[in-house]
Amino acid sequence: MSVVTNTTTIGAIEAPSRRNTELALLIFAVAIPVFAYANVGLAMTGKLPSGMLGYGLGLGLMAGVAHLVVRKFAKYADPLLLPLATLLNGLGLVLIWRLDQSPRLIQRAKSAWGKFSPDAPHQLLFTAVGVALFIGVLLLLKDHRILQRYTYISMAAALFLLVIPMFFPAVNGAKIWISIPGLGTIQPGEFAKIIIAIFFSGYLMVKRDALALASRRFMGLYLPRGRDLGPILVIWAMSILILVFETDLGTSLLFFGLFVIMLYVATERTSWIVFGLLMSAVGAVGVATFESHVQQRVKAWMDPFACYKTDGACQQIGDAIMSFGSGGTLGTGLGQGNSDLIGFAANADFILSTVGEELGLAGMMALLLLYGLIVERGVRTALAARDPFGKLLAIGLSGAFALQVFVVAGGVMGLIPLTGMTMPFLAQGGSSVIANWALIGILIRISDTARRPAPAPAPSPDAEMTQVVRP
Repeated sequence: MSVVTNTTTIGAIEAPSRRNTELALLIFAVAIPVFAYANVGLAMTGKLPSGMLGYGLGLGLMAGVAHLVVRKFAKYADPLLLPLATLLNGLGLVLIWRLDQSPRLIQRAKSAWGKFSPDAPHQLLFTAVGVALFIGVLLLLKDHRILQRYTYISMAAALFLLVIPMFFPAVNGAKIWISIPGLGTIQPGEFAKIIIAIFFSGYLMVKRDALALASRRFMGLYLPRGRDLGPILVIWAMSILILVFETDLGTSLLFFGLFVIMLYVATERTSWIVFGLLMSAVGAVGVATFESHVQQRVKAWMDPFACYKTDGACQQIGDAIMSFGSGGTLGTGLGQGNSDLIGFAANADFILSTVGEELGLAGMMALLLLYGLIVERGVRTALAARDPFGKLLAIGLSGAFALQVFVVAGGVMGLIPLTGMTMPFLAQGGSSVIANWALIGILIRISDTARRPAPAPAPSPDAEMTQVVRP
């Protein structure tokens, strides 16, 4: 007797997309800033602010549109990146609006410039542009590996963005802005960090085997070959030139630190980290010996209260330290601090002082945890990526984000000299918020490719029907 059995090919099990998880987190990411907005209004005026409804609807609409685009065009992307960016951006808008309501800042602006222009509406507009760019990245960048084709074009574009501020006048001692009539000022370094990460990823993917070779061992470290020191020497020299001609400590640290991080990840050689730290220390000390602007930053870092009444940099650092100290563990409450005394930089470089004073140590730890989660998800994306270019690009973007958070927070808290950079998503600055939304968009595209399940193998015609003969 014979029995004919039909068999079917079972496809790959569909992986969960986690888009509903992202939507639930986005609801909280919008609700928390709206609650903070109401809290500030009640603390400062005793009533709910009139713009709370419009702010909540605007933030919710931008988050909702971004979620729909991710759900459609990046179905398997990491579910935490978009809610985390939305929450940080929303809290930044609330803090900037809170400082806009300060009578002391309003009076100081009128005394200096004859008028006062609130920054929160402009920041909301820049946020909308950033979300639009985030959507554009997901719509146009179908595969992150396309960026590998533009490795050396990225190098040229990054150098152009880093050099062009030298031809514009310095602002507060640093040449990091360019002025465009009708658009205001733009900080090219914010966009350069993304383009530099693309160049480093493409370059190191090709050269990593040569850079990983060691010539000899010294004190437990495998020293690289002399011929392979060329790239790191060139990058080191470029970072020093940026520091000299633009007096921009933050961008030079970010530029060189990003290369060292990606070099270590590509080669797994600890010696590159050691060389990078030594060269950055030598360069910083060398420039600080003759550059007055850097000397002022170092002097304010070492003892801000020694020159508190004679140097503006010392006064800002001193005010920031006192605001952190007065916040205590739980803070004074939103809208009830005095960090606005810092002056014009209160909503930019020193916006962390408002967090430390009004939300206290607990609030600062929660905020830094949010930043840490973005970095962690970026590193997890790098680990999950299936191609070496995607791994290096994800770790490069995450490293750039982490370095920027460190140099800003470290400068404001007095751990390192003040750098003048902006806190991602939180501080006032159109270039920063737009560039960081683009950074999140690229990470989401890489994570979608990494998490997407492999397609099921094509069924074999011979396997569709199997004859089982039984006696």
